[in-house]
Amino acid sequence: MSSLHRLVYTSFRKSNCDEKEIEKILESCKKNNPQRDITGILLHSDKRFIQYIEGQKDEVLELYNLIKDDDRHTSVNQRNFEPIDKRIFPSWEMGYKDVDKIEFDTEASNEDQNTFNGLIKDELDFDDNALRILQLFFKMA
Repeated sequence: MSSLHRLVYTSFRKSNCDEKEIEKILESCKKNNPQRDITGILLHSDKRFIQYIEGQKDEVLELYNLIKDDDRHTSVNQRNFEPIDKRIFPSWEMGYKDVDKIEFDTEASNEDQNTFNGLIKDELDFDDNALRILQLFFKMA
């Protein structure tokens, strides 16, 4: 068994990736991520994606290789990949948020939702590069 890792990437959303395509991505996550023991969050604006993925090293890398080939986005850029001691979003098969809207869509524990809300509101002080990348995405979106 490989160790627990996380990966963060950013990419540019293609014009063919409308809301129906986003729904397909989320359906795929809900179907496939539990089998792979993958958790994380997908954030997007009208132009960009950022995704935080956590799980066993081999599973995370295998999923990332599939993601890179997805034709709904371009310029996929790995921002962070490192081992972790514990998950940040353990109850999220894939949390989701359109940063252009107020609400977010996920079935998550209250603790995970509080972590997420603190993250996007810049209320939590993380000594963590991957989480700083997520915070920066909100500031840029």
